[in-house]
Amino acid sequence: MNDFLKDYYYLITFLIECLAAVTGLVLYKNYKLTAAKYFIWFLVYLTICDTLSFYPLFIKNGILKFLHNTKLSWNYWWSTLFWSLGAILFFAFYYRKILKNIVFKTVLKYASYLFLVFCIIYIIFNWDDYFIKSFPIISILGAVIIFMCTIFYFIEVLQSNSILTFYKSLNFYISAAIFIWWLIITPLVFYDLYHHNGDWNFIFLKWQIYLFANAFMYFTFTFALIYCKPEIEVKSS
Repeated sequence: MNDFLKDYYYLITFLIECLAAVTGLVLYKNYKLTAAKYFIWFLVYLTICDTLSFYPLFIKNGILKFLHNTKLSWNYWWSTLFWSLGAILFFAFYYRKILKNIVFKTVLKYASYLFLVFCIIYIIFNWDDYFIKSFPIISILGAVIIFMCTIFYFIEVLQSNSILTFYKSLNFYISAAIFIWWLIITPLVFYDLYHHNGDWNFIFLKWQIYLFANAFMYFTFTFALIYCKPEIEVKSS
């Protein structure tokens, strides 16, 4: 199993991300007049950015060997930028599109602004570390934003007639998938603090958890895009 993860972890991750992104593009015409169109482009963004994050594989003996022993030898900076920061800001934006409660939207707006400002300041003051390790504090604060987004959405569903047809809603599956994903992955942030990168037993366990969580999330997205019908018109606010 460990050898399998070593050889195919990145390929499997790429394939399940591609499946969700391609499914979204194929069905894009069904969602182009809804807020879901932003989510489809986000899936494309994730696929491209996550693929680019594999570049360290080509540094040691590949075409990018000129980056060896530079600050770009590791992809921590890129993962922090496109995922820990970029993905969180997208979800804050997306839920402001689909939520109806003005208070919820306002809270998310200013929470995302504060998150962005904090991240910029924190990265500036930890510039050297930005290239050699991930920042647990950013991951944890990002998880807080995600939980706010999903909880606000679930509260709205419970308070509306859509509770009767929630299982037909694309946004319900998106919310459930990202809530569970962050619930699974966030504890790994704390374990990372106490395990050295040379601990291969922990690395393999982490890869297994990430692979399971990613498969669950992206397969849920793929299923939801196929199964659900457009429901919410794009709002300008």
